[in-house]
Amino acid sequence: MGKILIVDDAAFMRMMIKDNLKKAGYTDFIEAGDGEDAISKYMENKPDLVLLDITMPIKDGIQALTAIKKSNPAAKVVMCSAMGQEGMVVEAIKLGALDFIVKPFKPDRLIQTVKNALGD
Repeated sequence: MGKILIVDDAAFMRMMIKDNLKKAGYTDFIEAGDGEDAISKYMENKPDLVLLDITMPIKDGIQALTAIKKSNPAAKVVMCSAMGQEGMVVEAIKLGALDFIVKPFKPDRLIQTVKNALGD
């Protein structure tokens, strides 16, 4: 079970993701509320997986993804996007994101995506 960095500017969304992943047995979480915070927490904690929201203040998910992949090309990042952000999702995949989940997401899809990304 890996260490997961959950990045979203909405605290309730981070909590919902955490609660769903706890049910699947994941227990090691780090949280960040914007892209800049995500980059520094990534460097500090070297998580096994990043769940990265696309739309955030300061630095968005695309900017954070770019910085994280630059520091570690092998970083595992899954994007979280709202409906209608297909263009940004495509860009994120080109930049090296493994996968994406669309909000509001189904708990099963979230858990399956995390398991696949971590190889659990």
